[in-house]
Amino acid sequence: MTVVCESSAGWLVDELSLFRKWYQHSTSCQDADHKKNQYGIRGDLFLILRPHIPKQSTPVSLPTVCPETNPTATNQKKKRKRSCAFNQGELDAMDYHKKITDFILEGTQPLIQEGFKKLFLQALSVNDNHSQTEPGLCNNPCQLAELCNMAKSMPLLNFGEHTVLVLESGLYLPQETNVLSCITENKSECPKVIHFIGEKYIIPPKSAFLMSDVSCMEPLLQYKKYNIIVMDPPWENKSVKRSKRYNSLSPNEIQQLPVPALAAPDCLVITWVTNKQKHLRFVKEDLYPQWSVRTLGEWHWVKITRSGEFVFPLDSNHKKPYEVLVLGRFQGTVNSAGRESGISLPPIPERKLIVSVPCKLHSHKPPLSAIGVYGSIFAVESGTKICASLDGATLKIL
Repeated sequence: MTVVCESSAGWLVDELSLFRKWYQHSTSCQDADHKKNQYGIRGDLFLILRPHIPKQSTPVSLPTVCPETNPTATNQKKKRKRSCAFNQGELDAMDYHKKITDFILEGTQPLIQEGFKKLFLQALSVNDNHSQTEPGLCNNPCQLAELCNMAKSMPLLNFGEHTVLVLESGLYLPQETNVLSCITENKSECPKVIHFIGEKYIIPPKSAFLMSDVSCMEPLLQYKKYNIIVMDPPWENKSVKRSKRYNSLSPNEIQQLPVPALAAPDCLVITWVTNKQKHLRFVKEDLYPQWSVRTLGEWHWVKITRSGEFVFPLDSNHKKPYEVLVLGRFQGTVNSAGRESGISLPPIPERKLIVSVPCKLHSHKPPLSAIGVYGSIFAVESGTKICASLDGATLKIL
């Protein structure tokens, strides 16, 4: 069961169960290779039993002592200089945290208690120690980001030259195959395995993708319109810049993404935002208005351990155990097809919690289809789910 339990505040979600459901044997799947080889995600990727920072080790916010007011402070060893007062960004973050703390605590605890009753969550035993990523867990990191960078060096196709590659059983893609400039589809009820440049990739049933940098999205624009668009932009921050793990996008570059051209009438636009108030304000006050998207709600993903604790203490100054997603509705033109047909769209709740044990892989977000955002909350006129998911490394169509 993907949704373990739900309340008026939100849902407790089993991400691992959903992934296994995507790749399990389907009764309508007639693929001989799939019946012979079953696929699944490793359960230890979601085996987080202890918080990353114990509660007792959480640093307490103390007033900063200035050398001007305390002469003895100059004799102490200084590890790092900082100003005597919090900067505006820190003050904004603390103010935002105060506003949502009660909602997160009061909404999360009943879901966690129900999770224990249903045995999805279990009390921690003394010998359990699998919170950190085990050695060798990610020794073979995904190369999709590098492949997407290759798209920049590929020659651009002219309008009308874009093709769709439909996967066949046991398909091997030679290195010269230009998958970086075309939509690749798996129309079957079974997962498909493709081999490309020495790596193996499993494509979920009834899905398609464009392996591309965000600067090379023309094939997607020629493909179809989307009822739901989910974005996880690579926001600029100092940690990413220091680690050089991936390239980030500036606010101006994010604004240039062709979301209005991809959106169907009344498209639901969902954007993941880091816990930085300037990014949240940018989405609500600049990005969405420019795209003709009306903000509807601000939800929070709350990350917990299998023992029912926050992965970081809620008041930690290091990291917060929650992330923000902003939901909005694409307005488009006044005479959009959705409005002409008189379709009554269900209201989007202003506040909701998605509670789950996170995946250990970097920057992995919970699939929103687990809680019905793609179904019961958003009415799709055609009765099918057409969703474009954009993030910093890959672009997928689900």
